[in-house]
Amino acid sequence: MRTNPKDIPLTKKRIRTKILYKLKTQKEDNRITKSRKIKHKLFRSRMFKNAKTVMFYMSFGGEVETIDMIKEAQELGKTVVVPVCDKNRMMRPCLLKDRGALLRGPYGIREPAEKKALSVRSLDLIIVPGLAFDAKGRRLGRGKGYYDRFLQKVPPDIVSIGLAYDFQVLPTVPTTEHDVDVHAILFA
Repeated sequence: MRTNPKDIPLTKKRIRTKILYKLKTQKEDNRITKSRKIKHKLFRSRMFKNAKTVMFYMSFGGEVETIDMIKEAQELGKTVVVPVCDKNRMMRPCLLKDRGALLRGPYGIREPAEKKALSVRSLDLIIVPGLAFDAKGRRLGRGKGYYDRFLQKVPPDIVSIGLAYDFQVLPTVPTTEHDVDVHAILFA
């Protein structure tokens, strides 16, 4: 008896493979258009408007583009923080100065050359990347656990928002006890 591929449950590994392929093969103009729509949703949200200090991720590998979001947030007078990762699988929020120098971190992701760490408590809003999300806020990352370990230390009153393209929002995302949900997801 043959098994229907739709009956095989999607494991984290299979979801990652599938979404990474879609991110790589997505047309650039489509990515830019959807990223702009997501940016407009974020900037219109009460959570963003009320935030003074926002932690953004530095987009790479076809993710929802955050560079324009970061520049505009700085122009609006918001303090922008980005993650800096070390080889011990720890992540800390560091100030991103307007026109500050950037360099490639351990995984090739851009980070500030001058690493001025801020307290997690100083954050008002955290913008979180992910390969997949579901309606309950469950998130599947790239598998290293940086964001899960970081979000475990974040007080519950600090809002986290995942950004995604529509194909990254699934009916359900498999999780373990170590995975941390986001409060909301914005997608286009």
